Amino acid sequence: MRLFGRKDADEGAAGPAEAIAGFWAWWQEARPRLDALLGAGDVEGVEELLTPAVAAIDAGLAYEVAPGKEAAHALVVTAAGDAELRSLAHRWAKAAPPSDLLWEFHPSRQANPLAAELRIDVGDHEFGLSKLTLGLRVPRNQPRVDVAAYHPIFGELDEDTRMETTLLALDWLLGEDDVARWVGEITAVTFEPIDSVAAAHLPAVVADVASGYSEEEWLLLEGQTGTGAPLVATARHPLRPVDHPLFDQHIAITLPYAHRDENGLPVGDSLTALRDFEERLAARLLKLRDDAVLAAHLSAEGHRVIHVYADPTGDAAIHAKELIVGWEEGEPRVDVGSDPAWTAVAPFLT
Repeated sequence: MRLFGRKDADEGAAGPAEAIAGFWAWWQEARPRLDALLGAGDVEGVEELLTPAVAAIDAGLAYEVAPGKEAAHALVVTAAGDAELRSLAHRWAKAAPPSDLLWEFHPSRQANPLAAELRIDVGDHEFGLSKLTLGLRVPRNQPRVDVAAYHPIFGELDEDTRMETTLLALDWLLGEDDVARWVGEITAVTFEPIDSVAAAHLPAVVADVASGYSEEEWLLLEGQTGTGAPLVATARHPLRPVDHPLFDQHIAITLPYAHRDENGLPVGDSLTALRDFEERLAARLLKLRDDAVLAAHLSAEGHRVIHVYADPTGDAAIHAKELIVGWEEGEPRVDVGSDPAWTAVAPFLT
């Protein structure tokens, strides 16, 4: 298993769709040579071909050539934890040709069923999962597992190398997307944690945590705005961009309301109108379930802001603009922009 990428690229590169199309056109021409290089075990030759081709999509992407699940080889082009690039990696994979006996394609590192047998050189030391132990903590009522990783060689490594090695090991065990989905705080430590367990137990612990979140849930939250005004929010739980990697379009629907209490929160006819609007919005989104998701809504100071994330190639923004036409309590607004990291709902991400 070999990881490459994150090389500098020239400014003014092609747009994402054009860059992805360019990569797959290049792939069709370069594949026979890549097949020959891999057959000969020429890793450096493979790197010389693939590195500039992947960097031409985006300099922040990383890639690796690994054993495939069904094919002989898997080409993984990944955002490597960069939420801003996750949708780009998934669009790259969506545009890939069909898998065959030699190649399959993935937008994130996949869990490796032979992880326990993998060995890599880290500096002058050998790293394998057989000696990796984990201190695991599941915070109360939180959809995550916090991990403290220990390996006997960690005392000989600098902090960055320890963390990079730990992240790679977690990807081997769970797959990159499930690490983003279920693993919270990660530390790489030089002393073995009390009550640590063999790393091979992590998938079972994560599966147990995940089983408690199989049904859709919504949380009701209270807080304050930046000016100190009371705020009430409802947010999907868990709320994670990794669950909707193509939904990098942010649609903010702002509805002013006329009837409010002394705290500026909706009451009476306004509350009824807001609920009716959201029911109609939910019905539209249900038909667009592969293209959009309602993430959260916030009410404060006479306004409700509804946050929707969508695939920009779909029609969610059009539906939102159609729905606000009938709003009668002030001037509604729909703002549409790109937000692949879901920064607009960052306080609600889990």
